[in-house]
Amino acid sequence: MEEYPETKGKTTIDPGVLIKIAKLTTMSVPGVSRMAPGLHTVDNLVKKNYSQGVRIEVENNTVYAELYVVLRNDTDLFKTGQTIQRKVSRAITEMVGMDVGQINVHIEDIDYAEPEAA
Repeated sequence: MEEYPETKGKTTIDPGVLIKIAKLTTMSVPGVSRMAPGLHTVDNLVKKNYSQGVRIEVENNTVYAELYVVLRNDTDLFKTGQTIQRKVSRAITEMVGMDVGQINVHIEDIDYAEPEAA
């Protein structure tokens, strides 16, 4: 492996990148139907830390996430919530190297499949 000289500077990660990681990871969990709109507040409209059912806050290189989801009716809600927390935490830690403070999952609704027409 090639060694590179130390360079001064810093790397910053836009909150939108963290939102995308959290959203895509959440949607990959079996039992997740879609993201829910979540809270509609003035802060969410003007800040870059909220989008499509994901709210991200970063304090001292630690990520805090609020995830608003709709789950399928044939899934274990509690276990699915735990799986979302675990996978999103791991994705953020591995992809961007940031610490994770909390991943809060808000189950906003249940998606009941329409019965198929005979």
